[in-house]
This record gives sequence, structure tokens and C-alpha cells, in this order.
Amino acid sequence: MAQAVRVAVTGAAGRVANSLIVRIASGEVFGPDVPVILQLLELPVAMKTLEGILYELQDCAFPTLQDVIITDDANRAFEGCNWAILVGAAPRGPGEQRSDLIRKNGPIFVEQGRVLARRAASDVRILVVGNPCNTNCLIAWRNGRDIPAERWHAMTRLDHNRAVYALAAKANVPVTAVTCMTIWGNHSNTQYPDFTNARINGRPATEVITDRQWLETVFVPQCQERGKFIIDTTKVSSSFSAANGAIDHIKSLVRGTPSGDWTSAALVSRGEYGVPEGIVFGYPVTSRGDGCWQIVEGLKLDEFGQQKFQITLQELIKERDVVQDLLPS
Repeated sequence: MAQAVRVAVTGAAGRVANSLIVRIASGEVFGPDVPVILQLLELPVAMKTLEGILYELQDCAFPTLQDVIITDDANRAFEGCNWAILVGAAPRGPGEQRSDLIRKNGPIFVEQGRVLARRAASDVRILVVGNPCNTNCLIAWRNGRDIPAERWHAMTRLDHNRAVYALAAKANVPVTAVTCMTIWGNHSNTQYPDFTNARINGRPATEVITDRQWLETVFVPQCQERGKFIIDTTKVSSSFSAANGAIDHIKSLVRGTPSGDWTSAALVSRGEYGVPEGIVFGYPVTSRGDGCWQIVEGLKLDEFGQQKFQITLQELIKERDVVQDLLPS
């Protein structure tokens, strides 16, 4: 049997993590012959709940689940981890603005970045799910820079999946017919789901869906506001769809993306597409299944797309400026 993979998950008693850890434990992500050790982190107040989750995991009797560690100590949770999925983050409170949420969550990711750099395995990959995930990822990376920048990711796969479904539903085709979707920029309501470079059954999406007004005024806002719509409808934020996005993100890194297709992830920019270096920005990406992303180069945006691209970029620059004091040089 292969060497065990250690997966750290923060916010492990929460709804997103609940949906996430069962699927990792089952062998779905890393394969049926790869043992998994879950290292679950929570706040002290949630440890009793996490203890119950431990018992449930044990009662599943997954052949791939070698061990489960529950703790309120980040040093123990991140010790030797090969993957860290940072789900835990404070939610936005009544009357709070996005900038307030960024400031509230910033110190959490300062500490987690530092501990990951000290404790994680040398091959660790980090996926930030807790919102605002792009800027939380930026904070954690800047405070854990002993880990190479390319190992830090923020999740736009949930947005990607939402956009794929929306195009497939409009075109009345299976979701597998939609390829080459890109979520540019921020995981927020400024993101740009790029329909101009997407394809449906191998054809440009704009040739299959010829209603440009629908694409601009229905599809784009629907993707941007989907999370809010779910909260307004169910009174809670996305859980199993968010967990599924994280699972898909890791699967693509472990198994690779299909030839001729790409997916979406937010990475630390090296200047691609004119994004300032160091901004955590959503890009089109491929993987060879080696745990690394490669940004798809050379895509063109029309005037509408360029305008949306700049809006989401400027938001991320403003978010960076809000937390500048938390970013070591």
C-alpha cells in the first residue's frame, strides 16, 4: 500500500468541512490504495462537536482512513501535512462590509501561514476555502513564504462549476459538454465567468448560445450572485457544493485535467495577463496530475470581458491594501 497522505482541514466541525472530510476519508480523492490521515482543527468551543465527528468517521470503517487526529492546536493539525484545506473563517456579521470581514479574518491566516511554514511537510499544497479566500490566501502565503508561492491556491472551482452548469442548462446539453470555462479574478460578486473562451461540444459557447444579452445580463450576474441567492433561499451558505469544489480542485491536481480542457483556480500571480505580482487571482489552469497548476496563456478577452477583468482586479488590489500591515515584505 502507498504511503499515507496527511490532510489537514480547518473549521473541521463546520458544514463545509463535514461534507469534505467524509469524501476524502472514503478514498475518493487520492484513490482506493492510498491511506489517509485526517488532521482536523477547530476552536476549543467546537471540540465536543468535533469529537462526535471523529466517532462518525470511525463508524464508517473506511479502508482508506488510517487515522483521525482532532485538535484545537494548529501546530498539531499541520504537523507533517501534505495537504492543508483552510476552511475555517469567521462569517460576515450584521452590518459588516467586506473590508470588515477581511480585517476580522486576517489574523487567523497570519497565524496559519506561519504554522504551516514551520510544521507542514516539504511537499505541502494549501487550498484556501474560507472567505474572502483570495485575500486570506494572500495573507497566509505572505506569512508562510518558506512554502513556495505556487503551492498556495484559493478556490474558484465552486464558481467554475456553477458557470459550467448554467451554460449547460441554457444550451440543453450535459455538463460534460461544457469545456474551457474560466473564472477570472476574485471569488466575489466581481468575478468574471468568461463565456467568450468557453466551448460547448467543442464549439465556441457564443456560437451555441447566440443570445449575447442573456450571456451578459443573466449568466454573468447569476454566477456572481449565486452564493447570495443560496443564502437568501436557504438561510445558510453553500456547503456540499463548496466542499465539492474543493474536492474537484484537489482531484484535478492529483489526476490531471483532460487534454484540450482547463479549469479555474486562484493562484499567486507572477504577472500573467498583466495582474500585479503577488495578487491571488483566478486564472484558467491545467495540471499534469503532479500536484502543480500551469496557467493557460494567450487567451483573449473582448471589450466586455476586459472591463469585467479590470473590475475584479481592482477589487483584489483594494483588498490587498486593506491588509497591507499583515503582509510581511
